[in-house]
Amino acid sequence: MPHGMIYARRLTVLAASVALSLTGVLATAPTAQAAMPTPVSAATARTYLTELTVKAEGTLSGYSRDLFPHWITQSGTCNTRETVLKRDGVNVVTDANCSPVSGSWYSEYDGATWTLATDLDIDHMVPLAEAWRSGASSWTTAQRRDFANDLTRPQLIAVTDNVNQSKGDKDPAKWLPSRTAYLCTYVRAWVHVKHYWNLSVDPAEKTALGNILNGC
Repeated sequence: MPHGMIYARRLTVLAASVALSLTGVLATAPTAQAAMPTPVSAATARTYLTELTVKAEGTLSGYSRDLFPHWITQSGTCNTRETVLKRDGVNVVTDANCSPVSGSWYSEYDGATWTLATDLDIDHMVPLAEAWRSGASSWTTAQRRDFANDLTRPQLIAVTDNVNQSKGDKDPAKWLPSRTAYLCTYVRAWVHVKHYWNLSVDPAEKTALGNILNGC
């Protein structure tokens, strides 16, 4: 075979090899979208917001996180926290106890990427204390358990631990993610969760949610 044809064939093989490698890289690269269940659309959220009961926020009298049992076992040895870490991460590897030992996590609230699960908190979109003040104080323990471990609604998401701690139990009138690209998703999720669980909103909270939704 002439040298020119051999050289051309080698170039073709090399190009195919590079393309295959790039495909593998792109397929496993961290993405900027955690796999939290997709919240309702902005239009639906605006409708839901009008349907929520508006009332002054209740008190924390009698509140305890222990009244919202979590994290419960979801499957095998995996509890809710571990399930969310596996769901929201990229290339997550777990040990026999379902604890993540490696992986990559993108925090939607602040845009940070982490490679240690210990740097992540699982945020309750609607915090437990906020839920208590908004109607959960009258729920059964079973209802509060289901709320605290809700994987079906956009209620749980892995985010940077100190960002979650800065949020605390604040509603959107008092705290919002610093990453503005996520604001619409955040308030859509908040309204989605409150509507499903029949939780009330206070006037300032409703105003803040409406202002953001109107721009989504």
